[in-house]
Amino acid sequence: MDAVLQYLGSLLWAGWTSLLDYLAAHVLLCLVPAFLIAGFMSSMIPKEAITRYLGPRASRWISYPAAAFGGFILAVCSCTILPLFAGIWKRGAGLGPAITFLFVGPAINILAITYTGAAIGFDIAAARLVLSILFGILIGMIMAWVFRREEASRAAEMADNGVFDQSAAVKPAVWALFLVLIGILVVGTLQVDLLTQPFASLRLPFDPQGGLMRALDALHLTPQGGLLILLLAAIGVASWKGFETIFNGFNRWTYTALALVALTILAAAPREDAGSLVIGLNGRLVGEILLLAAAGVLTARSFTQEQLGGWIWEMWKFVKQIFPLLIVGVFAAGIVRQIIPEAWVRTIAGTNTLWANLVGVLFGVFMYFPTLVEVPVAKMFLDLGMARGPLLAYLLADPELSLQSILVLNGLMGRRKTVIYVSLVALFSTLAGYLFGLLIAVI
Repeated sequence: MDAVLQYLGSLLWAGWTSLLDYLAAHVLLCLVPAFLIAGFMSSMIPKEAITRYLGPRASRWISYPAAAFGGFILAVCSCTILPLFAGIWKRGAGLGPAITFLFVGPAINILAITYTGAAIGFDIAAARLVLSILFGILIGMIMAWVFRREEASRAAEMADNGVFDQSAAVKPAVWALFLVLIGILVVGTLQVDLLTQPFASLRLPFDPQGGLMRALDALHLTPQGGLLILLLAAIGVASWKGFETIFNGFNRWTYTALALVALTILAAAPREDAGSLVIGLNGRLVGEILLLAAAGVLTARSFTQEQLGGWIWEMWKFVKQIFPLLIVGVFAAGIVRQIIPEAWVRTIAGTNTLWANLVGVLFGVFMYFPTLVEVPVAKMFLDLGMARGPLLAYLLADPELSLQSILVLNGLMGRRKTVIYVSLVALFSTLAGYLFGLLIAVI
């Protein structure tokens, strides 16, 4: 009995530490700007501006390349793309182009592709890039065909409401603020020396041997990570009190929540040396300060409080709908990661069979890692004997499918669409890995 309780405790601890790591190191500079952008698109950009290029009646030669290009521009991870996907689909984008955007966004992160080529091989990197774009368009077109009647009804309903009015215009201030928000996301996630390398350092005034540091070490957290989690908790409280009744006007909780959001982005920007109390002040921090200041000036000068309230409400709806599912998914993924035996995976994924490639896809679902982290994990699999075909299958599936993203998509699209989308991604990834393995065996 004691052994069982100890094992269950270790599983819960694995889920808990996975969640803490996610909140402290991954969620902030990606998800916070993504929710801001999704709410902004939903409230500020007219449906006509979206449906003009991505709507069900738009030309396939325009809508699908536009969706792929839009996903490529953002190049974010699977959890970050979800609120953005929800935003464009809600605003009237066709199901097919929206699915293409959903697939391509996390799949062709230029940094991940480059890192893949350097660490694993440019054959894998090139296959990952080309197949991700091709699959994104094909899966989108298949989804649009399967649900063509539903999409036709939806298009007719929107047409009756004037959604496809091609004369709709977006004022320049909206596009300007949209670009600033995109800049906040890009500067926060782009891994280049100009942004990441510190130009000065700041030592935190904590005693390394103190109780606080020991508590953080026990939780596998750094001082910066602990601070960011506290800020997230504070944002949750302030947002609930300030955003839930936003249409009654702004109150002190509203301004507090917005200030905490900006402070959290700034706190996540500096570089913290592992095992050290030294914070590196870098270009990312400077860039975020300038961009947040620009966003503040634009919102103050160009938008009414009513418009800002609509933006905040749309963003808050996305947060309430998506973030709790992300938390549950990350926690569950941490537990499942402990259960799956590595030796078993090495045994069945060491040869290029359809079953081995399917296992690679399943690893992408249950052993989800943040963007770029999947590359060293894949390198580890390769060193342990995984064949290159299953390795490619894993790299194609990991950015697209995870427990948390499946849960969120089920809430956004419904069970039937989610099952078909997940099945298509798994099928295409498995076949791609298998065929790629056959090809390199011949070469």
